[in-house]
Formats: sequence, structure tokens, C-alpha cells
Amino acid sequence: MKCSESWLREWVNPNLTREELANALTMAGLEVEELAPVAETFTGVVIGQVLTVGPHPGSDRLQVCTVTTGKPSPLTIVCGATNVAAGMKVAVAIVDAVLPKMTIKPTTIRGVASEGMLCSASELSLAEESQGLLELPKEAPIGSDLWKYLRLADFTIDVSITP
Repeated sequence: MKCSESWLREWVNPNLTREELANALTMAGLEVEELAPVAETFTGVVIGQVLTVGPHPGSDRLQVCTVTTGKPSPLTIVCGATNVAAGMKVAVAIVDAVLPKMTIKPTTIRGVASEGMLCSASELSLAEESQGLLELPKEAPIGSDLWKYLRLADFTIDVSITP
């Protein structure tokens, strides 16, 4: 059985470290098999909103998007996702963002400058596979740090259910 450390601490919050809590559970007869972070760490990913989507002049499969992240000027980002649409809220890795498998740098893709990356769940290591961009709820606050918004600074406690 897996549970979130933050959820468990909503119910009982002893003055123990994460490891001490796992040990206390084990000593109480609930064998903790694993204590693992909810997600791999990433930085520089914010909530953005796609303003416009247009065809890339040098590619049939790419789109050129303008995206607001709450800053005065919108970003131009080249995107290959099929589900990108104007108005959707998305995860935006801004320049110098550090993702689990890459660092985002400004680049030119087939002659169009791209100032970041629109992310899928798999690019953020939140899922093994994903079909397109990670679409966020309409009420997600533009410009907010995605790591904090999704409360990813949490751990799962995997407890073995014994007879």
C-alpha cells in the first residue's frame, strides 16, 4: 500500500524525520518497503498559457506557439506536440530550466528561434509515456512554479500489508 508522506502528516505529524517516521512505522508492525520521492527533481518549469499556435514555415509537423508565463513579453516556442491549442495551460520549461534528462537552452529550430519548451509528463519524468503536452487545469495560476503547484516535494511510503 502506498501513501503520501504529506497526506499521512495531515493526520498525524510526529516530530520525526522522514526516515525516523518510516522506522517507527516498521517497528509498529507496518513494514515500510520503500521511501521514494514522488518525482525526479526539475527546476525552471512554470505554468504558462498558449496564446497562439501557427504552422512552422519550415516543417509540416512543427508548430510555432506564443506563450505567456506572466512576464511582460510572451515567449516564442517551437513545438511538435499534436495536442497543443490556443488557450490551454501548459508546463513551460524556460531557458536554463533543468529537467531530469536535459537542460533547456535557447535554440533555433529550422530557422525559427525557440525560447523554451512546452513539456509532456514524460519529459518531466512524471510518467513513463505520454501522448502530448501535460495539460493543466484552467485555474492553474500563470507564472507559478510547476514543482510547487503540483506539490512534488513529497515522498511516497510503500507499506507492505502483512497478514
